[in-house]
Amino acid sequence: MPTGVHLRDARRQLFDAAERVLLRDGPNGLTSRAVTDEAGCAKGVLHRHFPDFDAFLAELVLNRAAQLETQASALRASAGTGTVADNLTSALTTLFGPIPVAIIPLITFRDELRARLRQAMPGGGIAILAQATTAISAYLADERELGRIAADADIDSLTLSLVGGGHLLFADRDPGPPTTESVDKFVTSVIAEAVRRRPA
Repeated sequence: MPTGVHLRDARRQLFDAAERVLLRDGPNGLTSRAVTDEAGCAKGVLHRHFPDFDAFLAELVLNRAAQLETQASALRASAGTGTVADNLTSALTTLFGPIPVAIIPLITFRDELRARLRQAMPGGGIAILAQATTAISAYLADERELGRIAADADIDSLTLSLVGGGHLLFADRDPGPPTTESVDKFVTSVIAEAVRRRPA
C-alpha cells in the first residue's frame, strides 16, 4: 500500500496485524516491518502513530490488558452461580487464550517493554499475568464471602497455583490448547481442599 493511502482506524489495524504475526511467528518474528507488511501499509504509518516500536508494543499490551478487565468483571459476576470449578475453568480458558499467552513471552524477553509497562500501570511489568491474578483473587474472595469456599482458605496461595499452573497448561501451543476436561481436572485438584472444607 502506498505511503499516502489513509488507513481507517490505523491503530486498530496495526494491533490486529501484530497479534496475527505474534500467533504465527512468535515474539522473535514480531518486528515493525512484519507488522506493517501484515497490515498492508507502509512502515511510516506505524511511526506516525507511535514514537517507536516499543511504544507500539506497550500500547498493544495495554490494549489487550484492558480487554481482560471485561473478562475479569464477568468472572466476578459469576460468583454464587454454577460451580466454582466450572467458573474458574471457563475463566482460565478465556484469560489464557492464544493472544494473551503469546503476549506473555513478548513481555518477558523485552526489557524496554517491561519498563514502559511498569511506568504505565501498577504491576504493569507483568501485564496479562497481573490481570489474571487480580481477577482470580477477587473472584475467590467473593466466593469465600458467599461461603462456597472455606472461610480460612488461603486466597493468595490458591490464586498463585491457579494462575501459575494455568499459564503452564496453556503456554505450550503445540499441538493446541488443553481440553476443557484437562483444565477442569487441574482446577478441581487445586481448589478441592478449600471447597471440601467449607461449612455445609
